[in-house]
Amino acid sequence: MPSSFSCSSMEKYLWLLVYIALCILSVSVSGKVFVSIDCGASGSFTDENTIVWKGDTDLISNGVTHTVQPNYTVSRVMDTMRVFTTRKKNCYSIDATQGEKVLVRAGFNYGNYDRMSSPPTFDLQFNGNFWVTVNVSASKMYEAIYVVKSKFISVCVAQTKPNQFPFISTLEVRSLDSQMYNNIGTNYALLMNERVAYGTNESIRFPMDPYDRIWEPIGAGTGLLNVRNDASSFIDTSDMPDNPPQAVLKNAISALYNNRTIIIGVGIMSYSIRYPTYLNWYFSEVESHNPAELRAFRILVDDLPYSLPISLQFRNVTSYVFSNLTITLNTTFTIDPIGVSTLPPIVNAAEFFSISNALTDGTNKNDVEGLSSLQNAFEILQEWGGDPCLPRPYSWEWIVCNNDPTPRVTSIKLDSFNLSGPLPNFGNMDALEILDLHNNSLTGSIPSFLGALPNLKQLNLANNQFSGSIPKSLLRNSKLNFIYTGNTLLCTKGKSCPGSDENMTTKLPIILGICIPVLLILGAIVGVLVIRHKRRKVGVTRPSGDTGHRANGTRGTTLGDNYDKKGVAELDENTDERFYRSPAPLLGER
Repeated sequence: MPSSFSCSSMEKYLWLLVYIALCILSVSVSGKVFVSIDCGASGSFTDENTIVWKGDTDLISNGVTHTVQPNYTVSRVMDTMRVFTTRKKNCYSIDATQGEKVLVRAGFNYGNYDRMSSPPTFDLQFNGNFWVTVNVSASKMYEAIYVVKSKFISVCVAQTKPNQFPFISTLEVRSLDSQMYNNIGTNYALLMNERVAYGTNESIRFPMDPYDRIWEPIGAGTGLLNVRNDASSFIDTSDMPDNPPQAVLKNAISALYNNRTIIIGVGIMSYSIRYPTYLNWYFSEVESHNPAELRAFRILVDDLPYSLPISLQFRNVTSYVFSNLTITLNTTFTIDPIGVSTLPPIVNAAEFFSISNALTDGTNKNDVEGLSSLQNAFEILQEWGGDPCLPRPYSWEWIVCNNDPTPRVTSIKLDSFNLSGPLPNFGNMDALEILDLHNNSLTGSIPSFLGALPNLKQLNLANNQFSGSIPKSLLRNSKLNFIYTGNTLLCTKGKSCPGSDENMTTKLPIILGICIPVLLILGAIVGVLVIRHKRRKVGVTRPSGDTGHRANGTRGTTLGDNYDKKGVAELDENTDERFYRSPAPLLGER
């Protein structure tokens, strides 16, 4: 199935004008994601369908780029590829909204890029689910429609055989309206086998189909006739939840006579016949006829009636869905006129899907978040993508997962990964039993959350650059095999730990025992000096010849010749400080 299609006729440009408003409206309302990736290329360009393609160099770092041999060229986007020679699986991740319905399409064109004339066999996966085993010598596209259960869309290729290296040529993601393809539950994917537009001579896709579904042309075979509505009248699709594009409804194939049938065999079977089948048939009257005439028919499966009678009206469309149908490669579908029909049966378009097994919910969300914190902290880990544990056995190389329906990560082995810097918090990974981080350059303190992991049995932090004290919760855990040798900056038993809180706490009584007496002595010395200083300042001069007196009026030691009429300087017995006392008034004085 080609990845891009040319249309040189004027009709294409008329369609562009007619549908441009509808396309913009549809994509803006329903399409949160419209991504086209040219794998193995750099830069971007716009193709003849107005689709913008961009290279994948900003999306993935692993893999090597190649181009097909000249005689295998298909189109610009299918002629380049990215080939993965390392790791069990390599993934592209695209942001999405949880609960969003998307169409994901992956393209492959081996093109004998390695001149080995031997296409590799490998697995294609989406969001932790097995998709299909790829083994194609010519170009091929695979498409899946499903509801996203996480916040991203992942598409992965996984190596299944030695020396057979997976590759990918294109990757496209389109958002769909939530009501589209609702005849199966949200826990299943539709895996497309074939999507056809009968009676056309060229493929129909964006912008004529705003969701960029690719409708392959199939013309009338023997005993059939191409019919077409050449009028510009609009076909009412308001009751059609799957939103078929106008372009596929204006063309059809018809039987030649009203008593003839249209027989359609099973076309491409990309998936195992063990999968149940989902078919969506589209019927629209393309001819305006006399009201007395009637086009009516029913669908048979292997010659047995399967549908109710279907009658058509001009400018309207009818769809008929078969879900959960079991078929084989020999199954045939017959569009058979019923007795009252005066016009031959017609069919406009059909979509033929396989229904996948039940989709996984993915790895436990706490573990996904914990691993994401590690990837954000250490750039080298960002090379791993997709679901960490699923599908089995394609978990990331540095983790081990259990076999729970929603798997848990039980082991992280990142020894000798050249990690540097502090450890982020991944304390919600409470199923961890083994954590091996030895032989790296991890710095900072050993996080205390490690001691709270309830199932942790082995913790190897040897030969890093951790510093500070070791959390007591780790040292006291008798069930934990804890190795921390080779961290020269750690505060271990018998080794001082400058600046650590624990070391300061231990030495605090000694420090206080020394500092407090010193402070008391210094305070006493300062107090004495202050008192002496005050004594010197309070002394005054008295006239010579006078004697001093004590406070109780008795004669005392001569204080000097300091005397004036304001008072006498005397010594206070309690404070040993001098003070002034007013002299007793002289007899006869007033």
